[in-house]
Formats: sequence, C-alpha cells, structure tokens
Amino acid sequence: MKILVASHTYIVDLNCEKLRELSRLSSNIAVTVVVPQLWRPGGLQNKIIESQKKIEGNFRVVPINNFSQNNQGLLTFGTDIIRLLKNFQPNIIQVEQGAKSLGYAQLITLNRFLGLEAKNLFFTWWNLPYTNKFPISLLEKYNLSNTDGVISGNQDGVDILREHGYQRKVKVLPQLGVDEKLFSPQVQPDLRSQLGINKNDFVVGFVGRFVPEKGILTLIKALANLPELSWKLLLLGRGELKEKIEQTATEAGIKNRLIIVESVPHDEVPRYINLMSTLVLPSETTYQFKTLTAAGWKEQFGHVLIEAMACRVPVIGSDSGEIPHVIEDAGLVFPEGDVGALKYCLQQLIEQPQLADNLAQKGFDRAREKYTNKALARQQLEFYQELLVTKAN
Repeated sequence: MKILVASHTYIVDLNCEKLRELSRLSSNIAVTVVVPQLWRPGGLQNKIIESQKKIEGNFRVVPINNFSQNNQGLLTFGTDIIRLLKNFQPNIIQVEQGAKSLGYAQLITLNRFLGLEAKNLFFTWWNLPYTNKFPISLLEKYNLSNTDGVISGNQDGVDILREHGYQRKVKVLPQLGVDEKLFSPQVQPDLRSQLGINKNDFVVGFVGRFVPEKGILTLIKALANLPELSWKLLLLGRGELKEKIEQTATEAGIKNRLIIVESVPHDEVPRYINLMSTLVLPSETTYQFKTLTAAGWKEQFGHVLIEAMACRVPVIGSDSGEIPHVIEDAGLVFPEGDVGALKYCLQQLIEQPQLADNLAQKGFDRAREKYTNKALARQQLEFYQELLVTKAN
C-alpha cells in the first residue's frame, strides 16, 4: 500500500512519529509525507521554517514548493507535486487541512487528472457548526463529493460533516499520538524537591495555555474551597491570564500553594506530569472567537489528557468538546464551569487514594491501547484497508 499524506503539521519531526510507525507495520507499506517547503507558524515562533527532506526506509518527507506560507486553508503546492504523484502512484491520498482547503481540492483534481484512482481522504479538527458563503460553499461541496473517507479528531467533527451532507465512511482518531517512551511513569524526587513540593502534598496539575477558555480560574476557585486538605497547584504553561491567575489565588488565600512553571521544552513535560497526583483539563466552551464562517471554540481533543494517562496519572476533565470521549471511564468528568462539581472530583481523588490509583491504571491501559503512535497507526491502516476494499459509488 502506498500512502501519501500532505500537511504543514509534519514540518515538525516529532509530529511524524505516527506516520513512521505506519510505515513499519508492513514491508508492503510506503508512506510519503508532503510538506510545504516554507512555512511561517506565527505566534511565538514567528519566523519562516524551511522544511528538510528525510528518507528512512519506507518513510520519507518531501518538501514541495508552496503557495501561502501561513494559512492552512489556502496552502497549495507547486508543479513538483505532479511529478511526485506520477512517480509514487499512491493508493491513498490524505490531506490534513480540513474540508474547505484549496490544497485538498488540488490533490483531488490531480488524482483524477493523472488517473491514479487513489482514495481521497482529509483530516479535520473542526468541531463547531458553521455556515459557508460562496465561493467557500462551492469548494467544500466539491471536496466532500469527492471524498472516500474522513478522519476526524473528534465526534463533533463527524456530526457537523453529516449536517453538511457527507455520508461516506468516517473514523475518529486524533492527528497525533503519544510517545510512550517519553510519556511513561517516572519518579521525580529531585524535581519535586526543587519546586518545594512535599512528599505528602497532593499535586493538582494543569498543562497548557493560560487563557480564559482553558478554565484555570474555575480550577483555582474549586481548590480554594478545599483549604483543609494538603494540596498544591502546579501550572505548566504560559499566556495572557498569568497575572489574573496570581491575583485570583492571592484573593482566595492560596497563593502559597500555587506553583507556575513557564516555557518548558516538550521533552521535559513528562517530568512535570509525573509530579502530579492528578491532571485537570477544565476547558470551557466560548463563543467570543469568530472566523469567516463560524463563531466559538470548544476543546477539540485535549492531547495532554492522553499524555497524563500514559504517565499513569489520573485525569479530571470538563465536558467541553471531545474531553468526555477521550476520558470515558478512565477518569472523572464534570460540567464545564461548575466549581462545585470540580471541587467534588478533586476531593474524591484526594480523600480516596484507591480510587485515584484505579483511575490511573485505567487511563494508563487506555492510552497504551488506543493513543500511542503505534496504536493510532494500526487503527489508521485498518481504515485505509476498509476503504480500499469498498467499491466506488
């Protein structure tokens, strides 16, 4: 099976691990990843990245000259993509830029023009209702009518595509897996001592952006209602809400229990997660954000949850977006924004060590079974095989 995947996501080598694993599942599988030659991520990394070619057995990354260097919906490729498609002759073409991307329309058209007869797929994270206007409506209609399969990072994304008329095969899988070699249970006595965390402290952890929609203020308020218990709050990340977080903790009289660590490299994150007695993702849906076709944000997946699970740390999450589907029965879920309900979840884990241990083991087993790069690669291959034996309509 020859698989071609196109996305700006894979300019980061760490993000390629699932596709590497896919290429290792069989000697008959070859994976070619097409990435833009030049890309400007924006944000903190506001510089142009020049992609590098890689060849590792049946896995390779091929940078292709591109149009648009910072908008995934407008990303398209130069004429070099035609030669690559002719030479590679893929059975699967998967573009990971969403349902309304020009790049996906380009690959669909080239697939037909070159007579490749490959199955067309796209990946999407989009999990909020939207209304298209011309010409975006025409573009999406073309893409969906020529799609053989969709991989969605969440169930809401599937439901929305159904509302837009897509009726063919779908698979719910996150775009990236968790590295079980990096994220695994590890005792961290030196780091614990360095941060002033006592052996008997119950460490409530959060990893992510310090922004209102991540629900950190709700977490602080919940903990403020548990002053009689021995806990500390470890926040790993950075963002606009830092001063407000410190102010809220001070007003609640718990500033001395707050530990904030900023700018930690990704490969150091497991050390901090392994200090946590529980990791909390208290995300809250908001409708303050607006795009051309939709408004709002809700949690699309919550990757830090599976990282914590892989470290055998019990998790608590709100019911925003995909979080309940990620956790299922391997953690605790509370209604988003509900301070009292989150307090109760925290109290249960603090006061019932056996419950915390049982949930930690359930989460660990779930992460190993469903969310490692190897596990995702197997599930993705099964979906491809299902599509290839399906007769075209």
